[in-house]
Amino acid sequence: MPVRRTRRLVAAAVSAGLIGLAAVGCSQNRAATAAVVAAAPADRAEVLAQLPAAVRGTKIVVGDERAPHTVTVHVDPRCGYCAKFEGSGGTVLADEAAAGTVRVEYVVASFLDERTGGTASARAANALRASVDAGPGRFALFQAALFASRPDTGADGHGDGFSAEQLLRIADGVAGLRSAAFDRAVREDTHRRWVADAERAFEESGVGGTPTVLVDGAALPGGDALYDPVRFSEALRDAGV
Repeated sequence: MPVRRTRRLVAAAVSAGLIGLAAVGCSQNRAATAAVVAAAPADRAEVLAQLPAAVRGTKIVVGDERAPHTVTVHVDPRCGYCAKFEGSGGTVLADEAAAGTVRVEYVVASFLDERTGGTASARAANALRASVDAGPGRFALFQAALFASRPDTGADGHGDGFSAEQLLRIADGVAGLRSAAFDRAVREDTHRRWVADAERAFEESGVGGTPTVLVDGAALPGGDALYDPVRFSEALRDAGV
């Protein structure tokens, strides 16, 4: 049952010290919506376009892989709190990655599909994985655009949005992303196995919800700081970044 599974995940997260900046976010027992969603990516395009991305196992790594610190971010494309983070704390991470201070490892989960029905998270995760192959900056720009859009999910966030055509329309706003290969990957769910593996990695991580942020393997304290760029920057500094 989903509730039992969540309790096991939360218990594991507590014992592992992973309950931190995910205290306010999406879980199996929490709605996927948030009052504030991401800012339009046009405001961040110059920074985001600088950021290389690479697939490393079940993670998407953004920034210089030689950076001295690793920030791991667990997200679900359907999670409104993840969208809120993308437009706040996520902008801080983009600046840090562009400066070479951190590399950001994204674990793209899709657990909200089980909770709310449909396969919107999995389809969006597949498209995010496909965007990595389009070249530097495409993943970061597409992720920002995707979280700013969250189409047709309904007032309660439970609709099954992110159809292939919706994802391709979002991709239209990212220069250099649309191609025959990208479109085919989105329409045919080319990376479905990677999406399933990424969800399994999320489930096995002990993290109880999204967004969850770890710095060099340790969770940051204080839930609401995720959504305040000033407080999130301070949390990163306190963690040694």
